[in-house]
Amino acid sequence: MLKKLLLLCIILQCSVCFAETIKTDVLVIGGSASGTAAAIQCARSNVKTMLIETGPWLGGSMTAGGICVLPANRNFQSGIWAEFRRHITTFYKKTPGYDTTLNAILRYEPYTGAAILKKIADTVKNLTYKLNTPYTNLKKDGTGWEVTITEKNEPITIKARVLIDATELADAATAVGVKFDAGTDSRAQTGEALAPANATSEIQDISFAAIVKDNGRAADRTIKKPDGYNAAAYSCLKGADVKKLLADSKLPNDKYLINWCANQYTVSVEQLTPENRAQTFKKARLHTLGLIYYLQTVLGYKSFSLEEYPTPDKLPYIPLIREYQRANGILKFTVDDIYQPYSRPNKLYRTYITVGDALPVQAYSDDKNKVKYPPFPAYGIPLTAFVARDAENLVITEKALSVSHLANATTADPAVQITLGQSAGATAAFLAFYKTTTKNLHVRIIQGEVLDHRGYIFPISDIPFSDPYFRAVQQICATGLLQAEFKPEGDRVAVIFQPDSTINTADIKPLLNEYYTRAFIWFNQNKPGEKFTVGNLMSFISDVTLTDPETLKKIMQKNWQTTYKFKTTFDMNRPVTRYEFAALANKFINPFARRVDLTGRVIN
Repeated sequence: MLKKLLLLCIILQCSVCFAETIKTDVLVIGGSASGTAAAIQCARSNVKTMLIETGPWLGGSMTAGGICVLPANRNFQSGIWAEFRRHITTFYKKTPGYDTTLNAILRYEPYTGAAILKKIADTVKNLTYKLNTPYTNLKKDGTGWEVTITEKNEPITIKARVLIDATELADAATAVGVKFDAGTDSRAQTGEALAPANATSEIQDISFAAIVKDNGRAADRTIKKPDGYNAAAYSCLKGADVKKLLADSKLPNDKYLINWCANQYTVSVEQLTPENRAQTFKKARLHTLGLIYYLQTVLGYKSFSLEEYPTPDKLPYIPLIREYQRANGILKFTVDDIYQPYSRPNKLYRTYITVGDALPVQAYSDDKNKVKYPPFPAYGIPLTAFVARDAENLVITEKALSVSHLANATTADPAVQITLGQSAGATAAFLAFYKTTTKNLHVRIIQGEVLDHRGYIFPISDIPFSDPYFRAVQQICATGLLQAEFKPEGDRVAVIFQPDSTINTADIKPLLNEYYTRAFIWFNQNKPGEKFTVGNLMSFISDVTLTDPETLKKIMQKNWQTTYKFKTTFDMNRPVTRYEFAALANKFINPFARRVDLTGRVIN
């Protein structure tokens, strides 16, 4: 009898041990905009995924932080970001005055945004997420990771092959010893022409946003005067067109997002460390409450009431963090990579895995820290920005990306973050699926996974996703065979493909020589003219694929307008268009299949 009891105890103990350990392929720490998208993408890439978030909502700054007016990435409605936009538009389409046009600035109530992200996550197989879940004891476990969470007051160990740090303040990466840069970089550190001569420790201000509702002219919802209130703290609004500010920040259902200069609260890196964070946030919350009181009493909007959040002060759960610490990655992505992608020492444009177009934000109380950016181009973000140098199988997002201070001013935008989060998820899924490490990343496979899930890997805005050769153009641009063109549009620069333009032989020759060993001989034998013709392309395809030239010509002539849907006529003597070249080169000689390393160098 004693032996049976002993055996039963052993079995029960083993069962408890098993119940206290969860194994997953990918663990995402942080349900931020990027973290939520990363977890969804990992699971959709058929790897077992778990997301843990210490707060009550998914979405980070774009829901829990109240930043719910998103003008960025409207021209790049990519994957999960496009899915989120569709759900929001569908939800509000019957709301009077709501703009449902395709490229409209996205506006929504934060609670609705969080509910939609939760609804999307609930439908994804292979994904488990846990809200209100603290974690401790994050550490390396071989090439994987181990962390302890607390659930119903009981500790649970999670073991994962791959870790994604999607926290707003890089807490997971900090805990495992990743090295960071903080503050402004000097010109000598990054080589950026726009960077200051000397580095500083200053970072951008944080902001607690506020969601207010207009309750009608007769209502008086004036809050109690906050502790330490000083009207002078909001002097940046003197002379401001407050009606225009409100119109620009209007939300559905008579609500407004208050996220103005007067919300900004100056902080240092030290004030955002875990031990100082709570006190810093408390002061920042009081500062925003003071702004609401100022709005009600000085500016005359006493009918405005704080809405949306069940917090004691009715402000968002978290502040908007624009900048903190940036990881030391394999390479640092800079604004020079954005302005001059084709003339840089490395060919990082070949390794883009996501895109963005947010204008740089410079939230400083002191104008001396601001930089005058020239008109800003749409851009891609390379794979190296997501990989920390000091920690194997750690993928990083949010403000921890391996970027310069000047580049962070655009990549930190929430609409960019949800877009890049999907690509972070594709990267982590690659590592988990192939049971490999960040030392063996395969750029083309990861880019292909992003494209498979309706994402962009190159910031081309004039070839929409609906175009039958969208993928071909994306892939050809990622090889560099055809370079995009920059078109200034006010304070922005559109990156366009110009599909109907023709191709100069001098532009294409060095790239073809780089990708194909037979190209050097072909150019010597065929000596194409100034413009690369349809006949030149047919001849090159024939040479690379070892197809009989006459047979290939007959096939092309027959299928030119029927199968390939080209609007032009088949003429061997005319210059080939960029669109035709992209479609046919991608199909027949497939330069995208040639592997490149993390710097964009072709691997022969």
